[in-house]
Amino acid sequence: MNPTLIAPEYELFPNRRRWTVEECYALAAEGKLVGRYEILDGEVVSKMGQNPPHAMTLTLLISVMVHRFGPDFLRIQVPIALNRPDNVYSEPEPDIAITRDPAKRYAGRHPGPADLAIVIEVSDSTLRTDSIVKARVYARSGIPEYWIVDLSARQVIVHREPFEGVYAHVSAHGESDTVSVSAHPDAPILVSDILPPVSP
Repeated sequence: MNPTLIAPEYELFPNRRRWTVEECYALAAEGKLVGRYEILDGEVVSKMGQNPPHAMTLTLLISVMVHRFGPDFLRIQVPIALNRPDNVYSEPEPDIAITRDPAKRYAGRHPGPADLAIVIEVSDSTLRTDSIVKARVYARSGIPEYWIVDLSARQVIVHREPFEGVYAHVSAHGESDTVSVSAHPDAPILVSDILPPVSP
């Protein structure tokens, strides 16, 4: 295995078997890998069914993002491409991605970091993975902006300014705050508009 494909933290687990994206595609073509999943750091992660708050938040996000950016720039739970070395072992499927060009531009490939204005994950049971694993691979690939909609804390955690594998600026925004995608600062979003109502 080419050592340049292994980030320093992986050297702690020299016997770990990591699946490549190409291997997973081959297994899927043979019918040995079925269902919905994404590939993160060589792990095949099942895309679990969504509970009602997650599903409602995703629906609200779609409505808000379509209204602001138009349907041709919105990708929903489909793969994006990362830069090397992370594209060898990871092919994430963020809940929402906003592209810089219309959808037809990506008919022959998945959009990569240079094509993306932002990626967004809705988090409840996946908060640790979204905050650590996905934040790391998104930052290393230079994706300019990453939001986590944290359902438990009812906030949006905004990651910006990727630098040397981490986001240099991370901020949390509560229900009464507004946030804007950096590429579209003229389209503020009230955080409460993308959160499900509080149960009585």
